[in-house]
Amino acid sequence: MTSEVEAKDRSDVEDVLRIEDISMSFGAVTVLRGMDLHLRRGEILGLVGDNGAGKSTLVKILTGYHTPDGGRVYIDGEEVRLRSVQDARAHGIETVFQDLALVDELSVFHNLFLNREHTAGGWFRFLNNRSMRAAARRCLDEMAVDIPSIDVPVAKLSGGQRQAIAVARAIQQKNIKILLLDEPLAAMGAKETALIIRLIKGLCRNTDISVIVIDHNYGHLFEFCDRVNVIQQGQVTLDKLLSETTLTELTDFMVESYHRQLDQADALPDLPGNS
Repeated sequence: MTSEVEAKDRSDVEDVLRIEDISMSFGAVTVLRGMDLHLRRGEILGLVGDNGAGKSTLVKILTGYHTPDGGRVYIDGEEVRLRSVQDARAHGIETVFQDLALVDELSVFHNLFLNREHTAGGWFRFLNNRSMRAAARRCLDEMAVDIPSIDVPVAKLSGGQRQAIAVARAIQQKNIKILLLDEPLAAMGAKETALIIRLIKGLCRNTDISVIVIDHNYGHLFEFCDRVNVIQQGQVTLDKLLSETTLTELTDFMVESYHRQLDQADALPDLPGNS
């Protein structure tokens, strides 16, 4: 597929992440085909593309869940090997997947410190709930997340509040540089969507954290992303600053690309045994 990358190069803004020529196959199925992508410091990058285009595979590579067949990953200009989730976290990459990985029965503050609980005592350690409560309230207030009680189980929270807790937990990790969000606005109402959009925009405005967002709703991208990458057949085919395009232009590009793929499929010769 011929790339139609159009975004302007802004050499005055530092790239926190750069991937070059990343390829990935599962058996006979090639998912990523020499993909190139970059992310600037403090930027919100939206990823769009059809199901099977390679978005989720790319995210799993960046989280250390998959090891690519080829290519290079650079963090702050240094080539890195992301062999595990622990490796990714050590390099400042955190991910919030659609399932959020929250424990419904636990309180808000216990979920915020899941697997990194505050403890006290000598040989016999015990949970320092007072410390975690104070830190949780401070964190949520700084993020302007309105949750009246941090003692309630997260099962009683709305979808937007649960997403906010998952994001808050991710950014509490040490040395976080990059936050990956997989469909953070899926199945949310207008009020909850506004909450998460405000949260993400505020996060990047007030910190150096960069965000990659997968979202199938193009309208959402124009509300809070700085740039969009279209991924098709395992490659980035459009790289565009959202300030330099419109929702109509993006939609037209996707429709034209879809028809082009159909035409290419129709032009393939019939294989023996196919009807």
